[in-house]
Amino acid sequence: MRWLRHNLVVIFGLGTLAYLILPNVVVTVFSFNNPTGRFNYAWQEFSLDAWKDPCGVADLCGSLSLSLQIALWATIGATVLGTAIAFALVRYRFRARGAVNSLIFLPMAMPEIVMAASLLALFLNMGIQLGFWTILIAHIMFCLSFVVAAVKARVLSMDPRLEEAARDLYAGPVQTFVRVTLPIAAPGIAAGALLSFALSFDDFIITNFNSGNTVTFPMFVWGSAQRGTPVQINVIGTAMFVIAVLVVLVGQMVGSRRKNAQRK
Repeated sequence: MRWLRHNLVVIFGLGTLAYLILPNVVVTVFSFNNPTGRFNYAWQEFSLDAWKDPCGVADLCGSLSLSLQIALWATIGATVLGTAIAFALVRYRFRARGAVNSLIFLPMAMPEIVMAASLLALFLNMGIQLGFWTILIAHIMFCLSFVVAAVKARVLSMDPRLEEAARDLYAGPVQTFVRVTLPIAAPGIAAGALLSFALSFDDFIITNFNSGNTVTFPMFVWGSAQRGTPVQINVIGTAMFVIAVLVVLVGQMVGSRRKNAQRK
């Protein structure tokens, strides 16, 4: 019992981690399946056919490419705007600052279906044709809040004396920002960018309302599930999961090396 009390937090943490990873493990296992019917829900036999031809299903790679493009541009737009807004909210005092701060975080608290319907009504009233650009605008809008939250937390923890020291050493405003402020805020900016990319690539509800005839990867998966789930979907999901894990591991390795270098 004493051992259990001392390790209870670790046990709960490992159990939670296993609970989160289990669906990814199932997706990975069934990416090597060779189903007999249209649905890839029951294990039949081991096969590498889907991995050899991940684009074997019509429009799958086209929808994947479209989702990657939207996620990339939405990440760039949300990161640039969100970083600027975060610095403005932290560093400057202006009228209605509290109201703006609250409005920025509304998309995080608002149900997705409400935002999706509101954006659809806005686009239709403005006569904008639904498609790539409406999806991109919608994704930048809901990703913006997450970037602001990540960057703002980082900026609040910054020591203003570092920037003051740079100015005392005759660094100009631009030079101080590029060489001191931006490197310190970079982890928060990177976190917001990665979160934006994941949210944009994964979004279905807002995209479904504002896509028109445009089909992204999540919409392709939803449509395929009505007729039968091809194994190639599991292949793409496994590949994205592995890439995400590798990015996190590389980031951890780089961070640990920097810490070790600073200690030396």
